[in-house]
Amino acid sequence: MTDRETMAAPPAPPAAAAPPARAAAAAAPGDEAPRTADEAPRTALVFPGQGAQKAGMGEAWRDTESWALVAEISEYTGVDVEELLLKADDETLRRTDLAQIAVFTIEVLAHREAAAAGLLGGVVACAGHSLGEYTALHAAGAVPLAETARLVAARGRAMRACAERSPGTMAAVVRLGPETVEALVGRVQEEGGQEDGGQVWIANVNAPGAIVLSGTAEAVDRLAELAVESEGKVIRLAVGGAFHSPLMAAAADELREALAAVRFAPEHTPVVANVDARSYATGEHWRDLELTQLTSPVRWEESVRTLAGELGCVRFVELGPGRQLTGMIRRIADGALTVPVESAAALAKLTTPEA
Repeated sequence: MTDRETMAAPPAPPAAAAPPARAAAAAAPGDEAPRTADEAPRTALVFPGQGAQKAGMGEAWRDTESWALVAEISEYTGVDVEELLLKADDETLRRTDLAQIAVFTIEVLAHREAAAAGLLGGVVACAGHSLGEYTALHAAGAVPLAETARLVAARGRAMRACAERSPGTMAAVVRLGPETVEALVGRVQEEGGQEDGGQVWIANVNAPGAIVLSGTAEAVDRLAELAVESEGKVIRLAVGGAFHSPLMAAAADELREALAAVRFAPEHTPVVANVDARSYATGEHWRDLELTQLTSPVRWEESVRTLAGELGCVRFVELGPGRQLTGMIRRIADGALTVPVESAAALAKLTTPEA
């Protein structure tokens, strides 16, 4: 892990700050007063990654004012996003490039609606899991919507093409600690060498006891055999490739050109990076960080500890489909207030004053 400079307390840009609310914001569980910019607890916005998608997930946001953004994102990406969000089946949404655009769009809608409803007071940092890091950068004011959408589309295309050229898979490891998993990975790599049988790596460290592997099917199957001997278990995931591993090196090469065209803001709300769990508040680092992210583990557990510790966040607002990150955060940060915003209905419950 490289030692990169961490910027402290830069000015927060408008994109992360809450605009005037359309409705009064009620206190969420654990808060004692309505959220205003001065009174809100120190808050982190977090965004899930690919895998959170599900068929019909656009219905939850279809009647909101922000739905007009769907047409904009369709124009930026060249994809009929409304069709994806309302009519695509689960099989279609397993396609990497389409899944990433769909999840990103839902996250943008959730962020816009939550900000307009007055839920996002007190935001001091953002973070996203894998794909979600791109939405975090947009929410933090680092990248405009049009450029973020084009970048997400380019990333998805590059990862899909790479996975077709270098097939692989991912798997969750349960009932084993990180030291044991690292030892098993090392053993498989030593046994298999540079051939398919040795190509397995840790791809995500999500929470205590929640580790994900990435590699060739042969190597993952071999590690699964060894895991049983250690009283653990390996569960294959339904994904389109060996993401966050060296098998994605060709995708990084393709993404480099798209990143070169992006204008990152000189200063933005801090974003904690997946690759090293450090906080960055200036734009010059992100091209390298996103290229590295494609072939490196997502250090989500460490990232949450950075948000809760170094950055002092006590409230975590998850914006996007599902509650995957909420569950992880509760296992990592004791006493953290988690606020999942997975639908317009959920947002309304959080922001409508009780009678």
